[in-house]
This record gives sequence, structure tokens and C-alpha cells, in this order.
Amino acid sequence: MSDRSTHWDHVYATKGEAEVSWYQDSPATSLEMIRAANPNHDAAIIDIGGGASRLVDALLQDGYRDVAVLDLSANALDAAKKRIGEAASMVDWMVADATSWQPAKTYDVWHDRAAFHFLTDPRDRAAYVERLRSALATDGHVIIATFAPDGPEKCSGLPVQRHDSASLAAELGPEFALIETRSETHHTPWASTQAFQFSRFRRSG
Repeated sequence: MSDRSTHWDHVYATKGEAEVSWYQDSPATSLEMIRAANPNHDAAIIDIGGGASRLVDALLQDGYRDVAVLDLSANALDAAKKRIGEAASMVDWMVADATSWQPAKTYDVWHDRAAFHFLTDPRDRAAYVERLRSALATDGHVIIATFAPDGPEKCSGLPVQRHDSASLAAELGPEFALIETRSETHHTPWASTQAFQFSRFRRSG
């Protein structure tokens, strides 16, 4: 088990779903951007670093039928499975590191809220983008949400790399065209605020 996996397994073993700063009762911005990227309910969607996020619940309720969630922490995914109940059988759950994972299929939408910004080493970011290129279909969309340039410098005790749409575009490369970007003020469970940015790119053929 990697140091990253150990860290996140410990977080989810010691804290409840709503006791982490990134908790959202309703992932509205993510869902709106996924709908805009591909409203086809047969679209293959993967949530990178999804953890115990409620996005998977929202996607299933919205009618999407090909949903995958990838996370470093088995404990996080177990929490999501228990919450969802029988519907969890409809989801492809993967315990893996997005920088070393070997995709077995391609996806129409790649979503990542607050995983990429933990990759402070350029080599890890390059490895992540390599997996993204392997996993995303031509004309597919990638949605990446990170702390904005005026957002926190750390999360869960770890340093982060803050981004805007321009820095993300530079990381992804010219085959990814920026479609939209949104700002969001996230309210943590203890009423502090965090500045996020969401950027959506389309992969060209």
C-alpha cells in the first residue's frame, strides 16, 4: 500500500462522511457540468478520487447507467457503497492510484473534484495526464476542480498545487480545448469557506 493510500484510508477510518472539509451534501456544480458535457445516459463516466462523495448517488438518480468511481482509499469507497445500498452494484468501484492505474476501457466523461490538486510533483501530474489520455474517448470531456489560486495551500494536512484554467490547460496539453470554467465558494462542514475553480475541457480528435 502506498503512502498516499495509507493516508486516505486513515482519514476515512477515523472520520465520518460529513467530518471532512471537502464534504458536499449536493455536488450541484459537478452534476451540472457533467450534464453539459454529455446528457446521454449511456455515457461512460468516471469520478477520479471520488471517495465517499455523493456525486455517484446523484449520477445514478439522474439516470446515468455506466458510472465508475476510482479512489486510493478502500475505506472511502466502502462508505459510499454502504450509503447507496443495493444500487452500489450498478457502479464500477476501483481502488487505485490515478497516477499508476491502467484503464481497462475508455470513458466519455472524466470528473475529478479535489484529487488533481494533491499532485504537487510534476512527475505525478504527468503520469496522471498520461492515464487521462489512455482513458478518455476522442471528443470526451474532462472536468477538473481544484483549489483556485486564492484557495487554501493545504488540505487534510497535505500541501496542494492550486490551479486556474490556464495552468490546467498547460498541464493537459493542446489536444484539450477549454469549454467552460466556473468559480465556486465551498462551505466546509464547520462553516469556513474555500475557493474552488472548475474547468471543463473537450479532447479533440
